[in-house]
Amino acid sequence: MSRSATPPPPPPSDAPDPAGRPVRRDARRNRDKLIAAAQAAYAAADGPVSLEAIAREAGVGIGTLYRHFPTREDLVDAVYATELDAVTASAPALLDRHPADVALRAWMGRYAAFVATKRGMAETLRAGFASGRIAAPSRERVTATVAAILEQGAAAGTLRADVDPDDVTTMLVSVFVAITDGAPQERTDRLLDLLMDALRPGARADVQ
Repeated sequence: MSRSATPPPPPPSDAPDPAGRPVRRDARRNRDKLIAAAQAAYAAADGPVSLEAIAREAGVGIGTLYRHFPTREDLVDAVYATELDAVTASAPALLDRHPADVALRAWMGRYAAFVATKRGMAETLRAGFASGRIAAPSRERVTATVAAILEQGAAAGTLRADVDPDDVTTMLVSVFVAITDGAPQERTDRLLDLLMDALRPGARADVQ
């Protein structure tokens, strides 16, 4: 009787990390717990949050936190990217209910409110915007959302067709960088209204 062949090992069930390395289930679980703990801590805080407190709330040691997030900025970027899902997902419903220009202004307000609620991570987040450190995939998601709204608005004639969506993202992020903690909501609204004015047909003025 011939020896039966050794069955092949089962395929790995753990998703790779962004660098392509396999991630163990327990490591993935710890990372998810750290992000969830950080989300809660940053949402509740009025100032800087202790990384030790986040690790403790997640039920892991500080060394585990640093293995996943070597710097505070890395953790803030991960929280931002995770919560950005709800912001980008809100755009289709706004487009269903409103003309594209109205939907874009409402979506910008939604995005601005999302950033404003990050009190405990505000300075780190603003510094990330200013330096361009915020992860490229997150920026691409925002730009893709802007592009979809601009396309619909251009087709309807309510938004300019000659605008680069990434330029809009740059201007939008610049508003967030300029707004300091405690600034009145009216200032954010004025800046977003000015941005919208530049995106409507007829806003371009050619210099002779």
